Amino acid sequence: MTVPGIVISALRGGAGKSILSIGIAAALKNRGTSVAPFKKGPDYIDTGWLALAAGRPCYNLDTFLISEDQVISSFLNHTKTMDIAVVEGNRGLFDGIDIDGKTSTAEISKLLGLPVILCVDGSKTTRTMAAAVSGCINFDSGTRIKGVILNRVAGKRHETILRNSIEHFCGIPVLGAVPKLREHDFPERHMGLVPTFEHDWATESVEAAAGIASTYIDLDRLFSVAKEGSFKTSLSGTAEDKASHFRTAENAPRIGIVKDSAFQFYYPENIEALQEAGSTTILLNALTDSSIKEVDALYIGGGFPETHADALAGNTGFREDVKASVENGLPVYAECGGLMYLGENLVMEGKEYPMTGVLPAVFGLSKKPVGHGYTISLVDGENPFFPVGTEIRGHEFRYSTVLEWRGNDDYFTFETKRGKGFRNKRDGVRYKNVLATYTHIHALGTPSWAESMVRAARAFKEKKNGRKT
Repeated sequence: MTVPGIVISALRGGAGKSILSIGIAAALKNRGTSVAPFKKGPDYIDTGWLALAAGRPCYNLDTFLISEDQVISSFLNHTKTMDIAVVEGNRGLFDGIDIDGKTSTAEISKLLGLPVILCVDGSKTTRTMAAAVSGCINFDSGTRIKGVILNRVAGKRHETILRNSIEHFCGIPVLGAVPKLREHDFPERHMGLVPTFEHDWATESVEAAAGIASTYIDLDRLFSVAKEGSFKTSLSGTAEDKASHFRTAENAPRIGIVKDSAFQFYYPENIEALQEAGSTTILLNALTDSSIKEVDALYIGGGFPETHADALAGNTGFREDVKASVENGLPVYAECGGLMYLGENLVMEGKEYPMTGVLPAVFGLSKKPVGHGYTISLVDGENPFFPVGTEIRGHEFRYSTVLEWRGNDDYFTFETKRGKGFRNKRDGVRYKNVLATYTHIHALGTPSWAESMVRAARAFKEKKNGRKT
């Protein structure tokens, strides 16, 4: 099985690969090409933009959170009917968690057999960039760098020197040269830093990125490079589109997923896993819904509750229904922003915004990230979803801080082996059938989670029906 595709990477973060990846995906889609978008590493914001650009869900490829076999299987599942795969890397091409480059974009490209296109920032450099690109080519012969896209080029003369130097000394083509963009040419240059949910201009920005890609990048030549990929795997015979095989009974438990502009950080695989495990998923809006409706479990993901604190606080009916349902035993799983929502108050600029009051915690915000990166948690306390002794791999990225904690150590069920956690290297706050944590998990890397959620939802449903009869 051969899957055409490219990995778009860079020498470092901030080189512009997000906007170029989004633009390439959207431009190819506009030409009638079906694009399967992927993001290397743990990420929700870039995936949202890539999904909007390609017109289909974007999936994450991460060998820290997910096994290599699962990464390959996911890639195959979501590309077998597509014309091309576009994988956006993260940080620099060879950046990883250790000196061997584990979890790097380069390792993903080798695992999938995909050629790499380097996005290079041409600002204030000419011939030296050829040396940098040459260094990447020779650093790891297994990483197949097959093209370069120049970004932030100062003018035609600058482009010519860069192009000629790279093609002469590196022996690979320059597939495009994007000039420095003025604000009126592309007003939302930082689209990769904000979620699509937040802004009405999202579609307009994607089309602007598509226009840039169509104007300045040789898409035909780029597609030819993508065909040089020769991904062959023994797993190809077992690859299936799992989404087409979901089977839910008429009496399946209903799991409510709070998904709105305050809470939008969900991996598609997590929701699909809940469906595949036998539940019906119901989308809820904490900003506008008056209640959580008739659900048998609740999943509250991450996001930016701080940017919607006033609306969340003002929706008293929803907040009170969450609290009352928890007291009645409703299973709830919450991550990061969802954890904050389960607290008593969110304090910003001296003003307190009441949240659900499920957990005895008050949260505030820091100007700098409080926790950032991969996490490893060891489950050492009883909880509704994970057996004691389970190791959970996840990630955290948060600016929130715990201003007050009025609970005790008995609330915590995770020992944080890697990462910040909630407090004192502890996480996994448990209350009744609630488990809330700062760490985000990926269902493919933690397959028992979805099964446990559905099992807890089914038990609650049966108990609830027993009470009614």
